[in-house]
Amino acid sequence: MTTIADRTVLFADLRGSTALFESLGNAEATSVVTHCVAALAGPVADHGGKLVKTLGDGLMAVFEAPGPALGAALDMHEVLEGIVARGSERGASAGLRALRLQVALARGELVEMAGDCYGDAVNVAARLLDHASDNETLVTAEVLRELPAATRARFRSLDRLTLRGRVEPVQVAVLGGRRGPADVAATQFSGIAVPDYEPDGLQLAWRQHARVVAAPQMPLVLGRSPQSAFCVDDARVSRSHARVDWHGGAFQLTDLSYNGTFVRFADGEIVSLRRGSCTLHGSGLIGLGRSPTDPDAATVAFEVLRFADTQASAEEGR
Repeated sequence: MTTIADRTVLFADLRGSTALFESLGNAEATSVVTHCVAALAGPVADHGGKLVKTLGDGLMAVFEAPGPALGAALDMHEVLEGIVARGSERGASAGLRALRLQVALARGELVEMAGDCYGDAVNVAARLLDHASDNETLVTAEVLRELPAATRARFRSLDRLTLRGRVEPVQVAVLGGRRGPADVAATQFSGIAVPDYEPDGLQLAWRQHARVVAAPQMPLVLGRSPQSAFCVDDARVSRSHARVDWHGGAFQLTDLSYNGTFVRFADGEIVSLRRGSCTLHGSGLIGLGRSPTDPDAATVAFEVLRFADTQASAEEGR
């Protein structure tokens, strides 16, 4: 039987399972990952959703409305936090502590046929995962507008993102604030003071490609894909490797890759991001997949611009 209806699609992806296979071996790691995905599926039924299928270390589900779908997403994060916490217990695999969750929600008309679902919302939700960092939930504007006002206030806009295989950009918002201690530690600057003024722009340069962007143009994705807002055509760079957001009056860099993103500031301080974030300030180099100290790394030079300082310097030089 074929059914056509408006539905909210949820994709969830479990990251960090590679470490389990390395530490436990294929058989035991497969059992652990299967158990984790089954635990993540629990909130789907609890919130009246339908589990469409599991996808190795992830799952797909559909809901009649955005509210229950978001409720399931929030509970999934709670479930994973419990699993990660158990990874610290005596005798538990250390690989459990590395598990992270990405969730994406989209809404639109779906075709439900032979136990599967098809439609633009399915494609959008699946591809939104490429733009999510660890422990983030991304939602489209269609999902956000049907949530209560108090819930919408918990999200911040990522503006319009260009998704792989799609011509029209998609309006996206992110529910963050769930990064773990490891990610928080990766964003520290060892006492480096972040400027207390709002920058006017961000200059990026890779080889002969240079671009200056401002807050209204955020978010900006750096990656190998030609559809990335700042394309770095290097085989070692992920299709969607990192994302620059405007948040709290500053440019924030978030790693989206498997191999990590590294930031070397002008004073030599290096911040390693593994699905984490940091605030860009001053100038320096962004290494995509490798540290900027590696001579073979694909590096993007950056400079946070404050036009008032530029004008003052020009006047002093007259």
